[in-house]
Amino acid sequence: MVQEHRPAAISAEVERTSGDLKRAAISGWAGTAMEFMDFQLYSLAAAIVFNQIFFPEVSPAVGLIAAMGTYGVGYVARLAGAIYFGRMGDRIGRKKVLFITITLMGASTTLIGVLPTYAQVGLLAPALLVLLRLIQGFGAGAEIAGATVMLAEYAPPKKRGVIASLVSLGTNTGTLAATGIWAVLLATLSEEQLLSWGWRIPFLFSFVLMIFAIWIRTHLKESPVFESRADLTDEGIALTHDELKAAAAKPEEASALEAALHQRKGKAFFIALGLRFGQAGNSGLIQTFLIGYIATTMLLDRSIATNAILYSSIIGFATVPIVGLLGDRFGRRPVYMVLTLVSAILAFPLLNLIQQGNPVALTISMILLHNLAVLGLFSLESVTMAELFGARTRFTQLALAKEIGGILATAIGPLLAATLTAVTGSWWPIAAMLVGYSLITLVSAFVSPEVRGRDLVRLEDAV
Repeated sequence: MVQEHRPAAISAEVERTSGDLKRAAISGWAGTAMEFMDFQLYSLAAAIVFNQIFFPEVSPAVGLIAAMGTYGVGYVARLAGAIYFGRMGDRIGRKKVLFITITLMGASTTLIGVLPTYAQVGLLAPALLVLLRLIQGFGAGAEIAGATVMLAEYAPPKKRGVIASLVSLGTNTGTLAATGIWAVLLATLSEEQLLSWGWRIPFLFSFVLMIFAIWIRTHLKESPVFESRADLTDEGIALTHDELKAAAAKPEEASALEAALHQRKGKAFFIALGLRFGQAGNSGLIQTFLIGYIATTMLLDRSIATNAILYSSIIGFATVPIVGLLGDRFGRRPVYMVLTLVSAILAFPLLNLIQQGNPVALTISMILLHNLAVLGLFSLESVTMAELFGARTRFTQLALAKEIGGILATAIGPLLAATLTAVTGSWWPIAAMLVGYSLITLVSAFVSPEVRGRDLVRLEDAV
C-alpha cells in the first residue's frame, strides 16, 4: 500500500553550504584513496611477493598466475557488493552506505597484514587470503560508486567535472601511497626481511586511513539530490516500483514519476559499461600485470616499475583536474574520444620501448600510458556515469557498470595477459589488449549523448 505523502513532480532544491561541499569532497577523496590504496597494496603484493608467500610450491610463472587469480576473485565479491549496497544507497540514501563500505574495506585490508603464511599453516594461508579478499571486495563494490554519486550530486553543474575529479584524485592518492610504501620497502629491506615480515607493513598501515575516513563520514550530510528526489516518502525513503507506479497515476504527480517509470531501460547502462572498459582494463594491465611482468619475465629490478607508477601518480595530480576542466569546457564525449584514440595509437610503440628494458625509456612509457589510458579516463568516468543515470537508480547502475566492467576487464585482464605472454613468449598481447580496451571505450563515447551539466535530480536516465 502506498504511504500517504506527496512526492512533488518538481522537487524543492535542498541547500548545502560550501562547508558541506568540502566535507563531501574530503569524504569522497578519503574513501576512494583508501579503496585504491588497498587495491594497489594488494595488486603489488600479488605481483611481487604473494607467489612466494602463499604459493611457494609452484614455478614462478604459475605462482604469478595464481597470485593474479587471488587478486581477481575480489571482483566477484565487488559485484555482489554493488548489487546489495547500490540498491540500499538508492533506497535509503548515500551516506549510510558509505559508512558501511569504508569499514568493511579497512578491516579486511588490515587483517591481511596479520595472516599466517603458507610455510606456517599450509593451504589455510591462501584460503584465508581469498576470504579476506572477498570481504574487501564486497565493501569496495559500492565505495567508489557511492563516493562518485555523492560528490557529483553535491557539485554545481558547471564545475561538476573538475569537482567530481576529486574522487579520481583519491584513486591517485591511494595508488601513490601504496606504491610509495612498496618502493620504500623494496629499497630498504633485504629479500629475506621483505618475505618474512616487511610485506605486512603496507596492509597494517591502511588502518590509519580507515579511522580518518570513518571520522569524516560521521560528519557528512546526505546528498542534496537524494533529498530532492520526487520519489521519496515523508520518511526520506525511495518508493518501491509498485508504489512508484501507483503514485505516477495521480495527474498532479505524473510528470517526474512517469518519466522514471516508463523510461527506456538498459541503453545508458551499456554505454556506461563500455566507457568503463578502457579505464578498468588498462588499469589492470598497467598498474598490476605489467609490474609483475617487468620483474618476473623481463628480470629487471622490481623497483623500476614501482617507481614509474610512483612518478606517474605524482604527475596525475595535475592530469586528473585538467581532464576534469576540459570535460567541463568542451564536453565529456570529445575528451573521451581523444584520450582513447591516443591511448590506442601509442600502445604498441610504448610497449616496445618498455620491452627493450632501458630504465629511463621504460619509466617515461609507463608514465604516458598510466596518465592517458588510466588516470585521464578515470577523471571523466567519475562524472560521466553519474550524469548518464537518473536519480532513482543512479547508485545501483553506476556501481554495477563499474563492477561488471571490473570483472570483465580489470580482474580477467591480468590473468589473461599472464597466460598469453607465457604461451607466446612475447609482449605483444599486452599491447593488443590495451588497444582493444581503448577502442571499446572510444566507440561507447561516440554513441553516447553529451551529458555535461545534466540535471541530476531527474529520475530518468539520459538515454
